[in-house]
Amino acid sequence: MRMIITFSALFLSVILLQLSSGGVGPLDALSGIALNFTTEQIGLLGSAHFLGFFIGCWWSPRLMGSVGHSRAFATFTAMGAIGLLGHFIVVDPYAWALMRVASGLCVAGCFTVVEAWLQSKVTNENRGRAMGTYRVVDMVASLGAQLVISVLEPASYVSYNLLALICCAALLPITLTTSPQPKTPKAPRLRPKLAYERSPLAVAGVIVAALSSASFRMVGPVYGTEVGLQIGQIAWFLAAFVLGGAIAQYPVGWLADKFDRRWVLIWLSAAAVLSCATTVTMGASSTAMIMLNATFFGFTSFPIYSVSAAHANDFATSEERVELSAALMFFFAVGAIGTPLFASGLIERFGPSALFIMIAAGHALLIVFGLTRMLARPTAERRTRYVYAPRTSFTVGRITKRQREKPNRTEETPQKDDK
Repeated sequence: MRMIITFSALFLSVILLQLSSGGVGPLDALSGIALNFTTEQIGLLGSAHFLGFFIGCWWSPRLMGSVGHSRAFATFTAMGAIGLLGHFIVVDPYAWALMRVASGLCVAGCFTVVEAWLQSKVTNENRGRAMGTYRVVDMVASLGAQLVISVLEPASYVSYNLLALICCAALLPITLTTSPQPKTPKAPRLRPKLAYERSPLAVAGVIVAALSSASFRMVGPVYGTEVGLQIGQIAWFLAAFVLGGAIAQYPVGWLADKFDRRWVLIWLSAAAVLSCATTVTMGASSTAMIMLNATFFGFTSFPIYSVSAAHANDFATSEERVELSAALMFFFAVGAIGTPLFASGLIERFGPSALFIMIAAGHALLIVFGLTRMLARPTAERRTRYVYAPRTSFTVGRITKRQREKPNRTEETPQKDDK
């Protein structure tokens, strides 16, 4: 209980941030449909969000070092609120794309501050409980954010104003806390080459994870509308994906710690292909089947990022873990920038089923690449612990580093020569 009280301000800010930032994506998609934006323009909004996210991940540690945690958090929150409130000052898809860049900056910047603050406050005694609570709070708030759109009217100033109010409210817990600001951690160097050197398969895995997650969450409302779902049903459709991913964490984590993680990735991708094929084949046969397919799709695709990160960490030294986490996040962000726009273009030309055909093709390539990598080198003798890795900032590796230090098999030096 003392631990929860200690971190309550941070956790409350996370909840409010998730509700505002997680709600704007599907609301923008539904609003774009109501305002007769093209499908490609709606996809552009999702890509713009991840462009802002990428910029924010790189910039936020440096800003935090210059002005401190609270001021940096206030700066990024203000950017997010401005992006939300500006929607109905200029109703234009390209202006909205610029506003979504601001929203992406807000997400990356605020979570960088929260995670840096959390890292500085945890101790060896409460680290596991603190991180477990943080992951639960993040996941539940993300689930709630998808459901928020069921009560928000698309293309309405009131809806965006409400999200902006929630975003501004996220300022209060952190700025009013009496806890002293922690020392600013050194920003991790961004070395994308490190991730590829340690595990090409992990790089491919996080890119496919971005392909699945970014395209589904940003363009999924368009698919839902095309197959006849109502707004409330679209909210549950998106929430089912997050719920499936949440349910998957424990069983997939157990499998990833017990068996060769490359086989786990391959079988997850095979199941994701099956899920996509079922969705395409059955189409809009029934609402219940659509929801079940979305849940199964989340179950199979959501954990791929964490399994990939665990596999890469098997071949890294303790000193490399923070930079490796940042490098994997870099590849995820790059993949997430392009896929919503590409997916929306496919839907525009070939219909809603093209979304899941594209995702299935990405997972099929991951299966082939995974089998190829299994011929290139053996699995690591030293296995790090599977950790659910939130895709929130480049600095998240700091708060997961210690949990990866406890190997599952031996304490031997990780293999790095045979790539």
